[in-house]
Amino acid sequence: MASIEELPDSTRLAKDEYEKEIPSSDEMIERSLGTFGWVEFVQCILVSFAMFFDAQQAFITIYTDDYPTWHCTNSTLCNSNSDICKIPKSSWAWDGPSQKTIISQFHLECASDFIIGLPQSSFFIGCLIGTFALATLADTSLGRKNMLILSCLSMSVASIVIVFSTNVWIYSGFKFLIGFWRASIGTCVLVLLTEKVSTEWRFTVGIVEYFCFTLGYMSLPGVAYIFRFSSWKNIYIWTSIPAIIYSVVGYFFVTESPRWLLMQGRNQEAIAMLKGMTSQENEDLTASLLLSAPPKQKASVFQLYSSITTLFERRWALKRMLAIMVLGIGIGIVYFGMPLAVGNLGFDIYLAVVFNALMEIPSCVATYFLENRQRKPSILSFSLASGISCVLCVVAGSRLQGLKVGLALISFFSACTAYNVFLIYIIELFPTSVRNTTTSLVRQAIVFGNIFSPFLISAGRKNDAFSYGVFGVVIILSCVTLLGLPETKGLALCDTMDQQERKEKSYVM
Repeated sequence: MASIEELPDSTRLAKDEYEKEIPSSDEMIERSLGTFGWVEFVQCILVSFAMFFDAQQAFITIYTDDYPTWHCTNSTLCNSNSDICKIPKSSWAWDGPSQKTIISQFHLECASDFIIGLPQSSFFIGCLIGTFALATLADTSLGRKNMLILSCLSMSVASIVIVFSTNVWIYSGFKFLIGFWRASIGTCVLVLLTEKVSTEWRFTVGIVEYFCFTLGYMSLPGVAYIFRFSSWKNIYIWTSIPAIIYSVVGYFFVTESPRWLLMQGRNQEAIAMLKGMTSQENEDLTASLLLSAPPKQKASVFQLYSSITTLFERRWALKRMLAIMVLGIGIGIVYFGMPLAVGNLGFDIYLAVVFNALMEIPSCVATYFLENRQRKPSILSFSLASGISCVLCVVAGSRLQGLKVGLALISFFSACTAYNVFLIYIIELFPTSVRNTTTSLVRQAIVFGNIFSPFLISAGRKNDAFSYGVFGVVIILSCVTLLGLPETKGLALCDTMDQQERKEKSYVM
């Protein structure tokens, strides 16, 4: 067949005019996804509910790794101010069963901050390596849906097997595996949701994801309270079984991203999916997508990490990636660190988690009202508010416990809101061809910062400056990177790097 350069001028002009009459694939996808009915709503809930179980595994150590309370059994050798590491073991006992948490079961009451923080740190290390290892699989061979189901199922199985741990080292190894498989869940959920709706609904479905994550976080105090007089193993078991059931249901009923199908050259599948979502003429949809669909991505074993290469071949993408990763470290260290540090507040641990979780609800509401606001000012204002509140927690100290708890809640609420807008912002900064990879890399940066959080929290039991103080300073300093990032409010999603460059140049002009 002759190439377009070899065709007569009249034929080429006719072809050009035909292509102008047919909308681009991006425009047709936007039109097709413009409606949001019950089918789309059910898909949104199905995909988002994976975050319920993700939240449980992210914060489960608040209860399973907690330092239990104890009491004296021999008043001549022990009193309430005694250091249990300096008195005979026979003179004191734990409040409740000895297997209530890993601290009491594995005899870690006198262990170093490193040992106590090791399990949760191992979890974050697993998230870090898992993000790198699994990130591009969702962009290439497996796709968004299959990666989501595989991650959720594997995480749940590892969470059940962890109950066979006999010491802190084996326990930390299983925490690593849980973190490894959990790493891609949040990314796949967010990308899959936003790629299945139009620009108009992108922010709304993102809020549904956050709400499901909040529900998972809020469920933990209830589960932990039910098993407060039994082993920590029950908490793992009864949070994992529902996640396994969800994985089976999701495999059969969750649908793939039409944008990803097009990028993989699976045009007929994408067209079949989009035809059920649009009132446009089927011929127009088929002609447009087949004519202007992006080139098929290679997905061989040797090309799995090609999206990373594509990303860093362009200087603008590299600078943008580094800036957004630094910002992610700052916001993430407060978003994950503050809930894990509730034990340092000197407050009831069940109520503290409930109050923290409740802060996510107004945060979701605030995020909804920020939909039509510019992204950068929203992230900046809430990040600064969170950082300042963290620093004030150090100033308040244990002398003003009520004020300290209030400041901690304000800090967490602000960090939640900044984090919610930040995740949508990441999606809008990069095209479909690298979107899952870039989102995963940013989450990788967030996880990297949180590897050190458990050690800071453990040291913060003696001095708040090591936990709340560090959290506040880091998030405030990270906001500087916003100066080099573009505003994305109202921009439609692009599919390729070239489209992203052209759209931003035309937007600036």
